[in-house]
Amino acid sequence: MLADSTVSAEPAACGTERGELQPAPAALSRLPGMAVTMSEAAARHITRYLGRRGKGVGVRLGVKTTGCSGLAYKLEYADDIAPEDHVFESHGVKILIDPKSLPYLDGTELDFVREGLNEGFKFHNPREKDRCGCGESFRV
Repeated sequence: MLADSTVSAEPAACGTERGELQPAPAALSRLPGMAVTMSEAAARHITRYLGRRGKGVGVRLGVKTTGCSGLAYKLEYADDIAPEDHVFESHGVKILIDPKSLPYLDGTELDFVREGLNEGFKFHNPREKDRCGCGESFRV
């Protein structure tokens, strides 16, 4: 459930914040034709939850600096669209991404999976190079 990118020279302990997300390296510039999408299962889950919640325009997906590998995904329900947000729509659900996070997320598919008694969102990110052993963070 984590993404991939290195933002600082010193790794922090897993689960610890590492400061503000820095601009992405030039090597992560936006690839032509890429976007952020979600599976039908993720869209169904989000639509159902937004309906129960009674408000919201979609989900806000981003990354934050944390953990051993550098970055972690953050996902929350969004009640409004900020002027700087990049807006993608997949299966009728809006995905909002801030400009600093987009280079790390370009090409990512958000999925919702059920495995045994567990269920949750899963991120399929083509930019992800490595994940932390504890599963809390990733590196691009």
